[in-house]
Amino acid sequence: MMRCIIVDDEQLALDLLEDNLKNANYIQVVGCCRTAGEAMILLQKEDIDLMFCDIQMPGLNGLQLVKSLVKRPMIIFVTAYEKFAIDGFELDVIDYLVKPVPMERFLKACYKANTLFELRKRALEEHPRKKDHFFIHSEYNLVKINFKDIEYIEGLKDYVKINLVTQEKAVFSRVSIKVLELQLPADMFYRVHKSYIVNVDYVSHIRRGKIKMQNAEVPLSDSYRDIINKMTGKEVE
Repeated sequence: MMRCIIVDDEQLALDLLEDNLKNANYIQVVGCCRTAGEAMILLQKEDIDLMFCDIQMPGLNGLQLVKSLVKRPMIIFVTAYEKFAIDGFELDVIDYLVKPVPMERFLKACYKANTLFELRKRALEEHPRKKDHFFIHSEYNLVKINFKDIEYIEGLKDYVKINLVTQEKAVFSRVSIKVLELQLPADMFYRVHKSYIVNVDYVSHIRRGKIKMQNAEVPLSDSYRDIINKMTGKEVE
């Protein structure tokens, strides 16, 4: 089922669109927003597939809102003005509806969006994208961590310290290193000590009891030497 939000500064328009969507049982309304700012916050919190959006709104208008989105859902503009149609379609929107919108025309736009949604879902199922990141709680936020950015991870009792090559400040999270290890690609990350996991891409060299990383040196436990053999295909001296 598609998850959608509705953005319009007029409450009556929000209510009407939400009511119309009851006729499209393949679409779930996740939220209604009166401003572009509210929509941006909701889009950050939720996975949204489709956005019905007005154009003329106080502050950031609908066109500016869509242009500002890095991760953009499918868009259907619903507006009282025809003059923005060209600008709208230049943003690759699914449809452009002019108020008042006949129910038949509205449902046609919904069906078009659902057709594209199903095609994308089928393509993803047939050719799944390899996961390249995970999310972790840190300082009351959910932080996105790209696997390729992790240099090494250090376990600190009930916490982990994730050291990144992209920033000086490490990311701390209240989770055990054992639990975090399960989220990491086994061909990329290796547990080399009870308190350390390294990204093989940033290993410089290995010698007795030590692994030199790009920006640090971490201990190598004797009990983890078999892991190093697997990682390098060589015996550790």
